[in-house]
Order: sequence, then C-alpha cells, then structure tokens
Amino acid sequence: MPPIKEFVRSKHISYLKRALTLLPKQYASNDTNRMTLAFFCLSGLDLLGALESEIPEERKKTWIDWIYAQQILPDEKNPEINEKICGFRGSPFSGLPFDPNGSRESRLPFDAANLAMTYTALTSLLILGDDLSRVNRSSIVNSLKYLQKDDGSFTQTYQGMESDMRFLYCAVVISYILNDFSGIDIEKAIDYIKNSQSYDFGIGQGPGEESHGGSTYCAISSLYLLNKLDEGLLSKEKTLFWLISRQESGFQGRANKPPDTCYSFWIGASLKMLDKLELINHEQNHNFLMQTQSKFGGFAKSIENYPDVMHTYLGIAGLSLMNEPGFLELDPAVNISKKAKENLLNNCAFHQK
Repeated sequence: MPPIKEFVRSKHISYLKRALTLLPKQYASNDTNRMTLAFFCLSGLDLLGALESEIPEERKKTWIDWIYAQQILPDEKNPEINEKICGFRGSPFSGLPFDPNGSRESRLPFDAANLAMTYTALTSLLILGDDLSRVNRSSIVNSLKYLQKDDGSFTQTYQGMESDMRFLYCAVVISYILNDFSGIDIEKAIDYIKNSQSYDFGIGQGPGEESHGGSTYCAISSLYLLNKLDEGLLSKEKTLFWLISRQESGFQGRANKPPDTCYSFWIGASLKMLDKLELINHEQNHNFLMQTQSKFGGFAKSIENYPDVMHTYLGIAGLSLMNEPGFLELDPAVNISKKAKENLLNNCAFHQK
C-alpha cells in the first residue's frame, strides 16, 4: 500500500474553481448535463468552506442568473402548450437568447426540463445563497405528474425512455425543496421502492435488478424525506448489513467489485440516514480516499486513475460525512451542506411558516 497522503485542500479548491471556468475536451459530450457538473463544483467548494472566501459576490450573482436562464416556464397565453416540460434544462444548448428570468418558448423538439437538472439547479441556487424567488414552483410540481409512470418510477424528461430509482429520488427531493408533494403519487413511489429491493435487501434501480449503492441511497433518501423509512424498507436490519458489507478499504457499489471513491458518499450517506455510520471503519475509508487524490487536485474513481468532478465532489462529501476537520457538515438526504439547507428552511418563501 502506498504511503497515506494528507488531504491537499488548496489543490482541491483550485481544481474545482478551474472546473467552473474550463473543462477538458472529454467533457464536451456532457454539455447538456452542465448544470450537474456545476453543482459538483459549487457544492464541493461549499463543503470545503471556500465558497465565501474564494468566489466574489458578483460572480455568484452571474451564476445565479445563468441557472435561472435555464428555467422553462409556462407559456403566458396558453400554459397547457408546454406544461409537461417545465423545470430546468441542463445548459443553453437550445440556442435561445439569454434571459435570467427563464424562457417560455423552445426551438428544439427535445428542449425540455430534466429532473436531474432541475434538482441540481435548485440545490445550486441554495448553495449560492439564493432565495428561490424566481422559481416557478407550481409549474415544476405540475410537470412531475407527467413524469411518473404506473409502476411508481419517474422518467427524467417528458416521454423519456429511462425510468428508475435515480429519477424517483430527484422528484422527491425537488418536492421537498419546493415544500409541495402534490406532484407525486407517494403510495406508488413507495411500492416501487419496495419492489426494487433484492434478495439480499440492497436496492436496485428497479424491480429484479442488482442491488447497487447508488440506487440504495436514492431509495433510502426518498423514504427519509417522505418520512416513510419504516414502511418502505422490508428489513432495515438486513439492508444495514448489505450496506456495511460494502466496505473493503473504501466502499464498493456492488458485491465483488473494487472500492470506488463515490461510494464513500452513496453508502456513507445511507448509513448516516439510518443512524449507523459509526459502524464503518473510518480510518480505512479515510486512507482509501487519501490514495485516490490527484497531486494536481481532485479525486479519481480509484487509485492511479485520473480525477473528475463527480468523484471529486463525492470524495469531499464522503469526508464531510465522517466529520473530518475543516469541512462543513453535509445534509445526507438533500446532498447539500447544512448551511445551504438552513438557507432553504429560513430564507425561502416556500418554507416560511
């Protein structure tokens, strides 16, 4: 085993700041997912306590306007025309003129809001200190009704082909942030989670699919936010055993797979919500994460791989969950800092009493 390295804080901050400005050409195919890439960078900087000290207020306001420019709003004259596609897109790929108040038209047949992009848009706004006053809550909540399938799962876009646990989670956390669950058939959603639990009591992306750390997190987090953990988990004790069994040095996502940086968050946050994170070997996980760091900043998927923004953020989030010194505390269900969560609960009109 290579020598254990120290956490290179300044280099991670530089890596994330750089990624917010310029990404390598390998990311070009992810342009429609730019909102999520930005979330990884912003939330990573936030958890490192660097957002306030490293990013000028004027820059934050510019980013907030950019996020709102990706919001698809109801048509003013006839809201029914586009009510099924409202929410946030992932980038300005449609070529519409920049408008920080959002857009009510589209030039492309596939220019529609995306559940994952809507989730990361809302969380990024909260991280940047926004009060969500420009968010059209009713249109987003209404659009969710057109994305839920009969089995309880959600597609990521209207008439989309994929539907699984990832997008069910996005729908639930969006509803939590907007403080309105009327767009979700909760009973069907819980049934989908129950039906996706495997023989080993891990949870797959859907019924009959292999247990996976990411989908187990999405299911547990959804039940946690719905206050339905006891109802939705067929056996909390056996699911806990499956989760704890994923640790080797770091955590693996599936049985018989090598450890991967990102599962320090997916598995760690799941255990945190079940109040059992103390059962892991913190030292072994810490040592694994120190070895997946790049000397240039950022975290890789595994030792000796190149870093990327997703694994960088989830590595930082995993360290935050373990209460490492110098990190802001993470809310495991919404996947933002407790500071950003307090902004939601204290400063946003949707949660005012």
